[in-house]
Amino acid sequence: MTMTRRQALRLLGVGAALSVSGCSLLSRTPLPQLLTSSAPLPKPYMVPLPSPAVAKPYRTDASTDYYELVQRSAEVEILPGLRTPIWGYGGQFPGPTLRARAGRRTVVRVTNHLDAPTVTHLHGGHTPPESDGFPTDLVQPGAHRDYVFPLEQRAATLWYHDHRMDHTGPQVWRGLAGFFLLGDDEQDKLPLPSGERDVPLLICDRSFDADGAMPYPARPDGPGAHEAFMGGVLGDVILVNGAPWPQLGVDRARYRLRLLNGSNARTYELALSPGGVLTQIGSDGGLLAAPRSLQRVRLAPGERADVIADFAAYRVGDHVELRNLLGEGPQARVMRFAVERDASDDSAIPRTLSRVEPLDPATAAVTRDFEFTSGDLHGHTGWLINGKPFDAQRADARPKLGQAEIWRLTSDVSHPVHLHLAPFQVLSAGGERPAGPPEWKDTVELREAQTVEIITRFTGYRGRYVLHCHNLEHEDMAMMSTFEVV
Repeated sequence: MTMTRRQALRLLGVGAALSVSGCSLLSRTPLPQLLTSSAPLPKPYMVPLPSPAVAKPYRTDASTDYYELVQRSAEVEILPGLRTPIWGYGGQFPGPTLRARAGRRTVVRVTNHLDAPTVTHLHGGHTPPESDGFPTDLVQPGAHRDYVFPLEQRAATLWYHDHRMDHTGPQVWRGLAGFFLLGDDEQDKLPLPSGERDVPLLICDRSFDADGAMPYPARPDGPGAHEAFMGGVLGDVILVNGAPWPQLGVDRARYRLRLLNGSNARTYELALSPGGVLTQIGSDGGLLAAPRSLQRVRLAPGERADVIADFAAYRVGDHVELRNLLGEGPQARVMRFAVERDASDDSAIPRTLSRVEPLDPATAAVTRDFEFTSGDLHGHTGWLINGKPFDAQRADARPKLGQAEIWRLTSDVSHPVHLHLAPFQVLSAGGERPAGPPEWKDTVELREAQTVEIITRFTGYRGRYVLHCHNLEHEDMAMMSTFEVV
């Protein structure tokens, strides 16, 4: 029997389907490559789960909250006993969590005290073009920029991160990312877990040198350079909220876990062990129409899922692991929950969560095709959309304001595709329609050799935005396309 390329990759998994060159076994298309730590890896579950500080506005008025985030270098303890240099918003990794209200204007002044330019993007934000974080809208060292977020959108688990052209991968790897949690009245009326039982979890992978530094492969400087890692950089230490394989003490009660895949290139399939149901209540774009009971939750880079874990199903003294079914060895572990005490719990999971209106494909004015592939880029292998590298001056699509369109996305290897400005609904993946009611997304995983159809309506703002792969190494090597809403 002859095994197809797809069957081989599915059998072996991304980590195993690598040759020394970092290309797949069955073609020359590069795949993500593991960057091995020289520091001794810490034992899992020895450190407590950190909770990122919540940012406080320095000023408020009747319509607007004003924040300042200062990007600066710092040294923090990530691996026990070692100091790790980072770049962080507020000198923290992750950066401070911003909590905002839908419909209330938020202005974030980002001040750059680093020695390199930066760009900040609110991932999932419905944002005017001048504040969206277009990759060439640089904030130079010593300068600042006011990002204005009207937040005319649904409540959702959003995040912010660096988005500098050609340098997003290393700058996010160094620590430039944080949560932006958006609430609204609809969500507040639901009896979901809240307060200390509403837990944001930024999951990412990093590698460490013996002195604690987080190495990152040098950028390519000529033909053939750095091609081992151009498929994506994988770390061998799993961090949650900046801590390696942490532990959280919990009550025998329901908890809302806001899962964010903040990795450069690693995809996770998350599950509880020993056993247990994760009830999904939200996706990238906010609440689902109704809850879904799942045994595992798959997240490609940039994707989010809000889930409920009910620890009342366990006994005091039990340990419950959150595991990554796509990982091997230490990378199969994520974090652990220690069930510590009985407690009252007045939360519930309603049968109906929200109203999600489906977008009708018959209303789409245009269908566009976007093919995500590797190809020649200035004499070495790069990542292209429709055979072209990113050009900030070239608009590859000009959708009309208020118009619905279908975008057909096709892959060679896996690409998590992120669309700025406009949330979308998935019409089909691999020729099959999604089960259940529609959901709002801003990032979708294209699996290997797959076509995914999405539908969106471009509302709110005219101007330049981007569509790109959220494997950050692919993005930095030109897998991005400019579109202009007219």
